[in-house]
Amino acid sequence: MSLLVLDFILNNMRIWSSENEKRQLYNELVNYFGIVGAVNECKILEDAWRDPFYRYEIENFIKSWLRKRRKETIEIYR
Repeated sequence: MSLLVLDFILNNMRIWSSENEKRQLYNELVNYFGIVGAVNECKILEDAWRDPFYRYEIENFIKSWLRKRRKETIEIYR
């Protein structure tokens, strides 16, 4: 269910990725924001996305995660 919220966020940011990448991103995102294992992870993430401050922080986290991921992929192929 929470992956649907992440899908919504990524679609709003116009980012498309594989299911595996989404799962990895989701796990790191909830760990980073300290909501892993919360009873209402889905609602907490959804509410955070609506808040302008947290929305900015979530967007920055996702963008930096993608940049890091791209660097790792490029280094593997060198």
